[in-house]
Amino acid sequence: MKYCLFIDGEERIPLNTYVVNHPYTGEAIGEVADSTEEEMSAAIEAASKAFSVMKTLSSRERANILYRAAEILEEEKEEAASIITKEASKPIAASRMEVERSIQTLQFAAEEAKRIGGEYIPLDAAKGGEGRDAYTIYKPIGVIGAITPFNFPLNLTVHKVGPAIAAGNTIVVKPAEQTPFSSLKLAEILTRAGLPKGAINVVPGDGPKLGKVLIDDDRIKKISFTGSPIVGKLIKNQAGLKKVTLELGSNSALYIDKSVKDHLKKIVPKAVIGAFSYNGQVCISTQRIYVHKQIAQKFIDLFVKETEKIVFGDPFDEKTVVTSLINKKSQQRIMEWIEEAINRGSKVLTGGVMKGNGIAPTVLQNVPEDCNVSCQEVFGPVVIIDEVENDLEALKKMNNSEFGLNAGVYTNDLTQAMEMAHQLEVGQVLINDVPTTRFDHMPYGGVKSSGYGYEGVKYAIKEMMQMKMISLNYHI
Repeated sequence: MKYCLFIDGEERIPLNTYVVNHPYTGEAIGEVADSTEEEMSAAIEAASKAFSVMKTLSSRERANILYRAAEILEEEKEEAASIITKEASKPIAASRMEVERSIQTLQFAAEEAKRIGGEYIPLDAAKGGEGRDAYTIYKPIGVIGAITPFNFPLNLTVHKVGPAIAAGNTIVVKPAEQTPFSSLKLAEILTRAGLPKGAINVVPGDGPKLGKVLIDDDRIKKISFTGSPIVGKLIKNQAGLKKVTLELGSNSALYIDKSVKDHLKKIVPKAVIGAFSYNGQVCISTQRIYVHKQIAQKFIDLFVKETEKIVFGDPFDEKTVVTSLINKKSQQRIMEWIEEAINRGSKVLTGGVMKGNGIAPTVLQNVPEDCNVSCQEVFGPVVIIDEVENDLEALKKMNNSEFGLNAGVYTNDLTQAMEMAHQLEVGQVLINDVPTTRFDHMPYGGVKSSGYGYEGVKYAIKEMMQMKMISLNYHI
């Protein structure tokens, strides 16, 4: 693969390039632009000029472009899945699933493009407001700067690009250094689908250098970032009056209540996949599991047995579930965190060893709450399981986190379910589902260090628009 820059509707030859290597084999898979600040500025300029065209398109025209892009992606889904697997080392079955979700996300964006509406405001509710009708409308804000992660290089880019286009904005994408090819493929597809030139631009390269250009440029009206809390907080501090949406990850918790003891054989496989799908490199990966003491041992036995069935191997093997981590640095960090937990008395129930460029699916027990594998985001194939006295202890432990994105609760006690749903300090609570559950049209945002603002197509669109009120005085 060889992609360059994508600016103003076409590929451009960059001044510099860098090589992207396959995380599983270490072999070079392609060459891509190592963009300069000047090239990023050129992309912003192209997006700024294209906004004058984008904002005049009707909602129907914007929807049709997104629908057509979804059709093209459907036609080329195997190629798109292959790109994801090569650059991200995502198992091919998971890559195909990501492409399917990306198609659906584009379709959701097309549908929502036609539903952007305001509300009627009865001004006569205020003294002196008689004889006036008022209503609100939503207008696109301009150029969106998107900084996207490696773990869902296509769908999480679509989650920023789709709403931006639906709203009538233009966008500049800075993809993760390891996974630029999916974003470039998306830009090419959208342009073929009829998107005006310059409405989407993709600028690969160094994150801090290029991100600073996006933040400092007044033509950028909003930054949408998915990544680490450290970088997210830095962006928010430096963004000034720009709108900002930050999705910053979590260490998602799951509670298994004694009331579901007869359903463990159905629950355990879901919990295992929630913990280990794509090597645990998922923002809402199930990282902490708390089980009622009456069923804890049975749950743990079933969980370990199911975990040991997981196939580790080549990401292009259809049976592979866990494979190489994104890089050696991640592998080293996670192994250090596992060793820390072991040295502080934690028990390894399975895994805990390196495999190739990855780590075998790892289950830990009796982990102190201030160990990194408990209190930080592992972003790897590691889960901790601990037994609790009851739901109140589980709730306390689940909330003992600086993060708050998703949480799951398995229970047949409706009162307990609602009490926990209201008291869990997270953005989304999944009752009788693992926290590693996301549907692309639902609201998605965190509290605490997990984020700021909301994604999910409908909700992202509103955060990419400016509300305007119009009042009509018909008693002059």
